[in-house]
Amino acid sequence: MASSAPAYFADFKIPVDLFISKKHPGLPRGNLLFADCSGNIMYGVDLGSPKHGRVLIDAAGKALITMRCSHSGSWQCFSGDGTGEDLIFKVERTLNTLARTEFNIFLGGENCQGSTDFKMKGCPFQRSCTIYKGNSIVAETSLMYKLGKPFVGRCRFRLTIFPGFDDHPLVVALIVIFFNGRRLSI
Repeated sequence: MASSAPAYFADFKIPVDLFISKKHPGLPRGNLLFADCSGNIMYGVDLGSPKHGRVLIDAAGKALITMRCSHSGSWQCFSGDGTGEDLIFKVERTLNTLARTEFNIFLGGENCQGSTDFKMKGCPFQRSCTIYKGNSIVAETSLMYKLGKPFVGRCRFRLTIFPGFDDHPLVVALIVIFFNGRRLSI
């Protein structure tokens, strides 16, 4: 099988949930992973160093997207391990307050300015983030609620990707950027 991402994702007409975690056997300390409902690792994030950026990898360990942050808070994302400098998309922070954070996402190569392709809004403290394409919701994060518990911990949350959007690595990379610098005590 050439692709390590499951082919059934694109065929489903129901939302796909990925669970975000830092604790998994065999996972180096400080790295994130995204697992499906069966516990299979779908994507991982090597947090690396600020100089080289974060690298999104698939289940087979292949580099998919390299994310680099600039001093202004904007991000540039390259395909693969980032050595080819093939710019896929750019992310710019438009609002950063204690209760709300917003980003604009521009797809394309070197000329990825102009109209916004996606918007990302939410509150990192509450682990809530919603990604919009126009007026439709592409994906969102939410806390994991348990029945019978009056208080909900912020340490476990999920990413729901809605049907109609098949570029899951892009969504996962945007979530990593949204929660960058936030303490994810998972």
